[in-house]
Amino acid sequence: MESLTKNRQSTATLRVLIERGFGRDEVPEDEDFAEEITEGWFNVAYRIRLRSGRVVVLKVAPPADVPVLTREVGMMRNELEAMRLVAERTSVPVPRIEHIDLSHEVVDADLFFMEHIDADNFGFAASDGRLAPEVIAVGNRELGALNREINQVVGPHYGPLLGPGFRTWREAFTAAIEDTLRDGAAVGIDLGWEPDEIRRVLEEHAGALDEVTEPRLIEVDLWAKNSMIKDGRIVAILDHERALYGDPLMEAGLTGLDLAGFDDPTDFMEGFGLRVLSETQRTRRRLYSMYLALIMVVETRYRGHTDTVVYDFGRAELDRVMAALGRARR
Repeated sequence: MESLTKNRQSTATLRVLIERGFGRDEVPEDEDFAEEITEGWFNVAYRIRLRSGRVVVLKVAPPADVPVLTREVGMMRNELEAMRLVAERTSVPVPRIEHIDLSHEVVDADLFFMEHIDADNFGFAASDGRLAPEVIAVGNRELGALNREINQVVGPHYGPLLGPGFRTWREAFTAAIEDTLRDGAAVGIDLGWEPDEIRRVLEEHAGALDEVTEPRLIEVDLWAKNSMIKDGRIVAILDHERALYGDPLMEAGLTGLDLAGFDDPTDFMEGFGLRVLSETQRTRRRLYSMYLALIMVVETRYRGHTDTVVYDFGRAELDRVMAALGRARR
């Protein structure tokens, strides 16, 4: 996926980064040692073969001078903290961190090398027809169970892992909506709804957020295409940059309850241990889908999309969830 945020590097720079991370003896001699992993939407990632033959993955954050959403500022450091928490406090498989460079001495961005997982991307393998239906069902149930285990980690506050922290989930989620509305206003994007109308919908339903009384570690972006599968089992969870402390009902595996174009959540929910949502849980889930649809609309201006496919989809889904929250268009 093309995006202005992808901080691509020359072969010469990659060699410097490899030497800093692994030593001169691991700098490749050939010219085809690096392959860009193109599926991501935000960071640039490379699959790199070291001189010894070992394969690692390099992730580089966006350039310092490229505007990003408020929630994306410092997001790679948030990802590193999430990976540390998952690795140290759960049995959920995540790639091993090989080397971290936050110095900005070679590249104008945070970056890190991590273990390469020799497996198939679960989501792409499923959509390409390379997995049997029963394998997909089992994989989604396993994703739900792994996500539930991650949610058992309790944090010191609500909101981004490294702060700023909030005393209540209502405060944290309201701040996230406000940040996104400001991001949209800064680039003059048409949301299809007046920002104050979105604020009113949130205020009308915000009481449901007060049911959340413990800040749990949530991935927010854990879905099939952010996981790796081998021999029918999930062997790694990827892309933890959007993790925060909040409400497990915000997890991506539940998005299909409200928005079109997302996976049927039935199998995920079985593994997640959630079969029926209460009325207030359903309201919270719709608020989280409203937030996601809002982000999908706003971020298109920051990514520099050359067509309106994602924008149009986000607008349609924002209309859908606003209707579910009592704001159907007349």
